[in-house]
Amino acid sequence: MMERLLHVDGVSVRFGGLVALDKVSVKIARGSIHAVIGPNGAGKSTLLNVVTGLYRASEGDVTFEGQTLSGRAPHLITREGIARTFQNTELFGEMTALDNVVVALDRRYACSGINAALHDGRWRASETAARREARELLDLVGLSEDEDEAAAALPFGKQRRLEIARALATQPKLLLLDEPAAGLRAAEIEALNRVLLDLRASRGLTILVIDHVMALVMAISDRISVLNFGRKIAEGIPEEVRASPEVIEAYLGKKAAHAFSA
Repeated sequence: MMERLLHVDGVSVRFGGLVALDKVSVKIARGSIHAVIGPNGAGKSTLLNVVTGLYRASEGDVTFEGQTLSGRAPHLITREGIARTFQNTELFGEMTALDNVVVALDRRYACSGINAALHDGRWRASETAARREARELLDLVGLSEDEDEAAAALPFGKQRRLEIARALATQPKLLLLDEPAAGLRAAEIEALNRVLLDLRASRGLTILVIDHVMALVMAISDRISVLNFGRKIAEGIPEEVRASPEVIEAYLGKKAAHAFSA
């Protein structure tokens, strides 16, 4: 049995009379790639926002390595070893790909204001080390040849991978990806799939991914949880989820579900 890294336990989130999540429980095994799928408005991004401290659960709890995350500020959760990307790219467009990653390394390589102002030996050593690690992270996501390109000039697929490199700069144990394949072409999705599988293999990284793109979800996931109207309706390995009438109905409607199960 694989060790549990993250446990979302009976979590509900309410916004006034709207129930965004209704007693949702998900267990993420260490070293796995776990996908959460569902139609628009199913509560997928809300789930990530609870895990990362942007939303507070109305009830239930989230534990990471056995320690509760409930009530913790987002930056403290990041320090525990959880990093994420968002649906919309949030890069510094005029900065190079390398500098975008260096910015994310600032907490670990920061010097005092005096060191930075004087550009003294301590600052130079810190800057050199940060740029060395930033290049290693760009190489991990297949962007080593793009380090001097402005982020805004990169193709959209590479911008998505640059966001992942920046998230990796926090040295996470768990990486949360919110629709990383949205808007990507087939070749870009294949490149992203390779990156995520390589990260799991080379770094032992655990990945929780939310996406609608089945070419990503079915290709890389060890396990899939399905949400619909804030409730978990199915969970299992990709083959089980693909064949579930409830999942087919959630995506395509009752008539399609009956047709698939006939």
